[in-house]
Amino acid sequence: MTLLLLGDQLSHDLAALGEAEDVLMIESRAFAARKRYHAHKLTLVFSAMRHFRDELRERGRAVTYLRAEDFAEGFDRFAAEREDPDLRLMRPASHGAGERLRELAAERGIDLELLPNELFVTTPDDWRAWAGADADDPDATFRQEDWYRHVRRETGVLMEEDADAADGDPEPRPAGGAWNFDEENRETPPDDWAPPERATFEPDALTREVHDWVTAAFETWGASSIDDFAWPVTAAEAEAALERFVAERLPAFGDYQDAMVEGEPWLAHSLLSPAINLGLLDPMRAVRAAEDAYERGEAPINAVEGFVRQLLGWREFVRHVYRAAMPELADANRLDNHRDLPPAFWDGETEMTCLSEAVEHVRAFGYAHHIERLMVLSNFALLYGADPHELNEWFHLGFVDAYHWVTTPNVVAMGSFATDALSSKPYASSGNYVNEMSDYCASCPYAVSRTTGEGACPFNALYWDFLKENEETLRGTGRMGLMYNHVDDKDDEEWAAIRDRAREVRERAAAGEL
Repeated sequence: MTLLLLGDQLSHDLAALGEAEDVLMIESRAFAARKRYHAHKLTLVFSAMRHFRDELRERGRAVTYLRAEDFAEGFDRFAAEREDPDLRLMRPASHGAGERLRELAAERGIDLELLPNELFVTTPDDWRAWAGADADDPDATFRQEDWYRHVRRETGVLMEEDADAADGDPEPRPAGGAWNFDEENRETPPDDWAPPERATFEPDALTREVHDWVTAAFETWGASSIDDFAWPVTAAEAEAALERFVAERLPAFGDYQDAMVEGEPWLAHSLLSPAINLGLLDPMRAVRAAEDAYERGEAPINAVEGFVRQLLGWREFVRHVYRAAMPELADANRLDNHRDLPPAFWDGETEMTCLSEAVEHVRAFGYAHHIERLMVLSNFALLYGADPHELNEWFHLGFVDAYHWVTTPNVVAMGSFATDALSSKPYASSGNYVNEMSDYCASCPYAVSRTTGEGACPFNALYWDFLKENEETLRGTGRMGLMYNHVDDKDDEEWAAIRDRAREVRERAAAGEL
């Protein structure tokens, strides 16, 4: 049986691959033309596919690699050359993709069997066993911390025996004595600290060939120079990136994982998500490598636990919530936000240092770390009133690690609070958060200490106006009581000034003049 292998399923360790007689890979031009993708994203996907094709052939595997207009053409060409064109496909992570491909194949007389997806640590059955009756309920609300502790117990990751158990029978407890060290992950780097160098990979001839084709054939967004491309495109490069991260960057990751520093797009982040989401690096391999570093005393618990939480906790969690909440999740908009994204998201032209830095990181590299994504980019779009689905589209096309299953729960649910499927409150803040977690405000022409009037930080008036505008929805939600006490303390004169400033900020942002 032939295995149809998609561009985000590039793992040599798949049981489905081991059982396959041969492999079909289809490089779809329609996929690349569907959105104005970041040039480095298309280069990464297609280069990784072509490298994986060559590695399979070097290992003696028969590979049919078709460069086609779309999957329909690819299936037509494949079926025309085969007496038995039936296929197997590991179920894609994005909603409905497997069913659409199966229907497309059936129209051409091809039977396409969908297999379980092997590229996650946990399975849909694991989720159902944990979530019970709510597992497939699109209206259910789930909490990541509960799931994260469950997965830690099930996998034994960062668990140790409690020798002081009351009944004398040692029981597992979380390493370091706590499940979560998030409170220790919020330091700002001192002025004399410099982050370790990121692992970079010189584009080879094949990657350069792909990049030349991508930039000539498609309308792309963001950086177009191959000289700025440094992502791993093979499993060997992904493994090297993991080793470099664990040895050089992981020890500092814990303290500074929520920090933002002007001119520093990488800090101590792993930068492994593009490789993991393509299948080039097994997420559990990354988890165990970090855990081993902790056990050897080479990385502190707050760094290792924070990294593990992102993979075993958040990545697995959003994948399952996405499955349960789709397709309703894709259309959610509980706050009824419909404004177009301001031009600054596309051109980076704004005097707001925080927003300019974050957008430029995406434009230059197809990347921004998780706090920039959530507390600058998504936060500004939320307070501004941007349509969550336009924001989702922007993340999808702009980030090298983004796929529909990744961005939709993170952007629509968490970043835009268009549904409470992921969190009990919106991740919204004034400029105070940015000031606490970064050095951006020091060089910004806007005053973070001011809420109203010319020159006041745009985040501040937008934040209070957002709370007032959405009071009916938000006042009763979890953990919002304190903020609404502050709302109640403001008099009519203060609210009039806030509304005027918020209106001015939105008008200037929409005109590209913020």
